[in-house]
Amino acid sequence: MRVLVTGGAGFIGSAACRRLVAEGHAVANIDKLTYAANPKSLAALAGDPRYRFERDDICDAAAMTRIFAAHEPDAVLHLAAESHVDRSISDAADFVRTNLLGTYQLLEAARQYWGRLPAGRASRFRFIHVSTDEVFGSAPEGRFREDTRYRPSSPYSASKAGSDHLAGAWHKTYGLPVIICNCSNNYGPYQFPEKLIPLAVLNAFDGRPVPVYGDGSNVRDWLFVEDFVDGLLAVVQHGAVGQSYNFGSGRETTNLEIVEQICATLDSLVPNGRPRRALISFVPDRPGHDRRYAIDPTKARNELGWRPRIELETGLARTVKWYVENPAWWGPLRSNIYRGERLGLVEARR
Repeated sequence: MRVLVTGGAGFIGSAACRRLVAEGHAVANIDKLTYAANPKSLAALAGDPRYRFERDDICDAAAMTRIFAAHEPDAVLHLAAESHVDRSISDAADFVRTNLLGTYQLLEAARQYWGRLPAGRASRFRFIHVSTDEVFGSAPEGRFREDTRYRPSSPYSASKAGSDHLAGAWHKTYGLPVIICNCSNNYGPYQFPEKLIPLAVLNAFDGRPVPVYGDGSNVRDWLFVEDFVDGLLAVVQHGAVGQSYNFGSGRETTNLEIVEQICATLDSLVPNGRPRRALISFVPDRPGHDRRYAIDPTKARNELGWRPRIELETGLARTVKWYVENPAWWGPLRSNIYRGERLGLVEARR
C-alpha cells in the first residue's frame, strides 16, 4: 500500500511509520514538527526509498491538496493532533485549530482526491481517523463501547470529539470511506516526556520528585503502542467503512500503581541505594480530571481479530529500559523544550 500518515514524527505516528515501512509499504509522513514531534524517532527510516517526509501543516489546504496528488495514497492514517490535556487547559487555541480545522482541511483534501480516483482504487481507499477514549468522559461504571455517548471534559477531548463528528459527517454526507478508532492511553518508547509514564520514568531516574495528581486513584486503561499499531493496520485491511472501533488493553490501573511500578522497575535496573517510591509527590489535581477510563474492545476483537499482545508489566519494563538506555533521544527534550514543569493549573482565574 501507499499510506499517508499525519503526525508521523509524533509518538504513535512514528511507531506506525516504522511498522508500515518494515512491512514493505510506502509511507508519506506529514508533520508540522511542533514541540512534541521528534525526527530522531524516525532515524531508522533515513534513506529508505519507501519513506518520504513532508514538513507541512494539515491546516494548509493547498499543501494537503498537493501532497495527496504527489503521493496518491491508498489509505490515510490521521494521527496529527495536539494531545496534552494540561496544555489544552492552559491554552486551547492550538487544539481547536489543529484538531478541528486541521481535520476539516484534511477531510476535504481527501474527499477531492478520492472523488478523482478510478472506481477500483476509490473502492479500496480508506481514511482512518484516530481519536481517544477521552471523548467519552469519565466512566463511573461499565466500559466505553462504540455507541457510548460523548461527554468530553477537557478542551483537548472536546476538540477530539468535534473532529470525530467531522469525520463521521464526511462519511455520511459525502460517502468518504472513513473509519474511526478510539484508543485508550498509549505508552511505550519515543513518547514525549510530558506524559505521565515518561515523565515519571525520567524524574525518578534523575532523583527528582515524581508528581501524581490528587490521590493517584484516577484509573486508566494502558495500551502498549505497538499493540495499537497492530489495530490500526487491522482497521486499514479489514475495518468496515463508516464504523468505529475501540482499542484498549482491558487492564485498568490507577495512576499511583503505574508510578509505583515504574519506581520499582528503575530500582531493579539502576539501583541507587534508596527506593524511588519515596520520590512520589502528590500534587493538586488537574481541573476537570476524569476519574476513570475503561475501553470495551470486543468489537475490534470479534470483527478484526485484534488482541493486545503485550501485558502491562512487560510493556512497562520495556519502556523504562528504553528510556534508561536512550538519553540521546530524551536529553535534548528535557533540556531545551520541556523540563518537567507543571502545566494546566487555572487557580488564578477562579
